[in-house]
Formats: sequence, structure tokens, C-alpha cells
Amino acid sequence: MGCCNRRCGLLAGAVFGAALAILGGILIPLGDQIIQSTVEKEAVIVPGTTAYENWISSAAFVYRQMWLFDVQNALDVVELGATPLVKERGPYTYKVRYLAKSNITAHNDAVSFLLPNGAIFEPDMSVGSEDDLVTTLNLAVAGAYSLVPKNMHLFLDGIIKSTNSSLFQRRSVREILWGYQDPILKDILGVFYPYNGTFDGYYTVNTGQDDISRVAMIERWQGDRTTEKSQAESGLLHSPVGRSVSSTFRETQDLWGIEVYRYVLPPSTFASPSINPDNKCFCTEKLVSRNCSMAGVLDVGPCRGGAPVYISLPHFLHGSDYLRQDVLGLNPSEENHFTYLDIEPITGFTLSFAKRLQVNMMYGPSKVISVLKHVKEYTVFPIVWLNEVRYIFQNRFIRYVCPTTRAISTPTFYPKPFFTFQTLTLQP
Repeated sequence: MGCCNRRCGLLAGAVFGAALAILGGILIPLGDQIIQSTVEKEAVIVPGTTAYENWISSAAFVYRQMWLFDVQNALDVVELGATPLVKERGPYTYKVRYLAKSNITAHNDAVSFLLPNGAIFEPDMSVGSEDDLVTTLNLAVAGAYSLVPKNMHLFLDGIIKSTNSSLFQRRSVREILWGYQDPILKDILGVFYPYNGTFDGYYTVNTGQDDISRVAMIERWQGDRTTEKSQAESGLLHSPVGRSVSSTFRETQDLWGIEVYRYVLPPSTFASPSINPDNKCFCTEKLVSRNCSMAGVLDVGPCRGGAPVYISLPHFLHGSDYLRQDVLGLNPSEENHFTYLDIEPITGFTLSFAKRLQVNMMYGPSKVISVLKHVKEYTVFPIVWLNEVRYIFQNRFIRYVCPTTRAISTPTFYPKPFFTFQTLTLQP
């Protein structure tokens, strides 16, 4: 009898276990489908969804920290041909991306909008005042060097002398970033001028209703259809400079107990065309790029009216050694100068990111322009690097993300996100 009971018990256990296995085989996929359906329902950009509410006006604050490069030996560079020595000054911090999207127009599976620009100085998050003075490159001289035909450089030299201008200038942080009246061009110049009161767009993005993997992807910009290579997630790192790039998965991170996936820019983003053929179209100046062998910078001049503007990672991280030999005082750091996005893998929401880029301009030697006669090499000169960061505050995190994820104890159902925004556009 005892043996029978034992066998019956084993048999019952086996049957019960098999039943659980069968039930689990049914319920786990069903649970996956329910969760996926919930995520997809809330993640599309249509009125009434969590994603739409967060898309109209971001649930996160975005801050743009600026570090300017202060030239320590400007007179020696101009008169003796010394190598420029710079010192980093910053951060000077601004709150950006705080204005809601405007002119929103719904289409079948897309929505169009304008993205207003605005920047508010945050003194408590800065090292000093916007009135702090910095010695930086003269934007007009560097720009005119490339834009004015060489047969008119003698005339340009006369204008530079008559306005008491030089290769470098001393101006306030506010002027350098947001604009000043330039004596050479008789116009307003600034690294980010014009900005306040302007708009990015017109953007047309996918709502994700027909294909959740395309949610927030840019379909058109100013009416022009984008290509697969140039598409990017709207409202993240935006506005065209002729380049968008894909990020790659690096590692998982923990954010308030929720696992997020960290994506970073691969080193190939700023590699020389010999390493990354996709960068060939950014090699427009053979002399400057040393026959397209220069790594670490992208020439975005064609997207900026021909101005000699170059984009790089801060301190020329991953750049050719001679970039840091032509300008002394730079110290690239992988930890402090790389760009990343942290994505919640179930919803695909970008919970935090840090976009770190550097704005540079080029100048070179001249036998005619007096302030350039002692310059020995074509020089890509750093003006400012920025760290644009987005953090969703914990209370807003709980409001927007936790309703979808709190029912899930582990992410084992979804080893990969349903959809992820892995494209950045390089615009400071």
C-alpha cells in the first residue's frame, strides 16, 4: 500500500508537473503578447497615449553644459608662430528643450511639427557668469579665410587691419555662444546664433501605429523625404548637419531598479575614410585632412554654407594625434567625452542620454593675411564642447515608465527591446 501510495504520489507529481509545463507554455507566450500589446498601445504617438503626452512636452529636463577653450598664448601664436595652448573653461549650463512642440499636424500614420529652440542660463549649475571673458578664435577671420577667394585675400587683410581684428578675440561667454556684432562682417556672429526664438523643422515623424519599430522616426524634414541612413529619432539629438549615425549596444545599467540598455557611438563614427568609407563625403579639403587620412573630425561645412566648421568628440577623442599636437592643452577621456543613450528595453523609451560633441573651425597659413603669416599648418581649432544631458526625474519616471514595467519582475521575456532608438544626428 505504501509503495502504491508512493507510486501514485510520483505519478500525480509527474502529471501535475507536466500540466504546469503545458500551462506555462501557453501562459508565458500569452503574457508576452499581453505585455507587448500594452507597450505598443501606449508607445505610439497618438493623442491619449503615454508616449504622446511625453512627446508633446518632454517629461525630462535637458541641460546643455558648455566648456569653452581659452587661448593662453594668443599673441605668441600670431607674432611668433607658436603652437596654440588652450585651457578649458566651464561648464556654463543652459536649460534647453523645455518648450512644447508646435504646429502639430496629424497625417495617416505620421505627424508633423515644429521644434522651438530656447536656452535659459542656469547660474547655479555653472562655474561663473555669462559675462566671463574668454580668448577664442575670431570666427570672422577663420570663416573669411576659407570663404573669400584667395585673389581677394589682400583686400581681406586690409579689412582685418582697419577693424583692429586678429586671429583671436576676447569676448564674453554670452557673446561667443549666442552672438555679437562682428566688426569685419558688420553682422551678428555666434557659435549657436541664431537660436532663441527659432524653430527646428518642419519635421514629419512616424506615429508607430502601422509599425511600432518606426515610432518617432523622421520621415521628412522640411518636406524632403529622408533616407534610411539619415533617419533619426525626433526630439532626441536633432537638426541636420548632413550626418546621422547609428549607435551600438555596450552594456546594461541600473536606473532606479529598472534595467536599461546603454548604446554608444562606435569609434567608426569619426574614423578616417580609409577605415570607414561612409565618411568619404566629409573629406572635402584634401590639404586639411592630409589626403583624407585625418581621423576624429567631420567636415560639416557643406551643411553650414561652406564655413570651415568641423564636428568632433570633445578634446578630439579618437582623433589623429596631430590634432592635439597642433593645439596643446587637450586631454581626451573616454569616460568623460563619449556619447550614450540609456533605453528602457520593454517600452523603448530613452530615459537618459549624454550627447557630447565639440565645435571646431579651421584656419591655415597665408602669405597675404598678416595675422596668418606665421601659421605653419592647417589647424582645426576647438571653440567649445558641449555635454547635452537628459535625465527623467524619478517621480516622472514612475509616472511614465513604471505603469508599463512594474508588472514584470524580470526582463527575461524580452532579451532585446521591442524597438529602440539607435540613431543620433550630430548637431550641437
